[in-house]
Amino acid sequence: MWVATAAPSRAVVGRALLFTVLAAALGSSPALAQAPACAPAGDVQFVCGQQAPEDLVVVPGGEWVVASAYAGSGAIAVIRTRDRMSFAAYPAASAREQLDREAYGACPGPPDPSAFRTHGLYLQAGSGTTHRLYVVAHGGRESVEIFELDAGADVPRVTWIGCAVAPEPIGLNSVRALGDGGFIATNFLPRGETFQALQAGARNGELWEWHTGSGWARVPGSETSGANGLEISDDGRWLYVAAWGSQSFYRLSYGRTPVERREIPLGFRVDNVRWARDGSILATGQGGAQGAQASIVVTIDPESLEVEEVVRRPDDQAFGAGTVAVEVGDAYWVGSFRGDRIAVFPR
Repeated sequence: MWVATAAPSRAVVGRALLFTVLAAALGSSPALAQAPACAPAGDVQFVCGQQAPEDLVVVPGGEWVVASAYAGSGAIAVIRTRDRMSFAAYPAASAREQLDREAYGACPGPPDPSAFRTHGLYLQAGSGTTHRLYVVAHGGRESVEIFELDAGADVPRVTWIGCAVAPEPIGLNSVRALGDGGFIATNFLPRGETFQALQAGARNGELWEWHTGSGWARVPGSETSGANGLEISDDGRWLYVAAWGSQSFYRLSYGRTPVERREIPLGFRVDNVRWARDGSILATGQGGAQGAQASIVVTIDPESLEVEEVVRRPDDQAFGAGTVAVEVGDAYWVGSFRGDRIAVFPR
């Protein structure tokens, strides 16, 4: 099982590649133990036994959630929603590795499992029970790792099929797949730049897209402060981007000239963004006054950019530093860049 440990704060680490590798162990059992102190806090319940579950995606059908592991021993976890049991998906005895050389010919091979810290996630739904999982990874290399996820098994299994290693000085955060097999990723904190400048709102990064054959290229007009969460409209015409450093959110046209962009302030450090069932965007992050931080979730109308707050919970020893919200049944599951748990808020 995993021995869960708390991640250091972002102010200390600056970026994922500067993490101190915390003590953790991955045993022979694929199930991840629940932490002993996992009691509800009021009406908020928890899914414990995680390793800084910074990002979450829901597998089609709603029976499973995939969680990243931003600290500890790192990995990809899958969580059964009916009983909230967690299982190791990668590295794991059930996982396979089969490089797709046609799509990812420049990939040097599978990631080093001993230095595999996972960050942003994106699940591209397939036509059946097999889906494509994109994972931002740090540690051994700065990359987007690509997997096939088989949700038809009793416990979902993954097959690693390739990677795209980010060029210097890109410091990756989130990823979103495109229809042609490529993807767009956010450059949150370029390698070698200071975290203090980012916190002050300096424009330090942008979006990058990757395609088989052509590789990496900047997305025009995407420059911002701490490019973090990312989504795209169904028709592919609009990108929706969280700017953590400037505490703002913007909508950007994609693939058109001239570029059209509209940005709004949010008043908190917005982290990941996810589509909600009603067609709005769930944006999650950290805010509040110094010494009184809170995890915040808002909905954003993708057309008008009107904002409505749906969750605000003061950080405490049980949970803090919310980073992502996804809808699971009648609840919001909220991840964090630190700690051993996901918070479950009633709708």
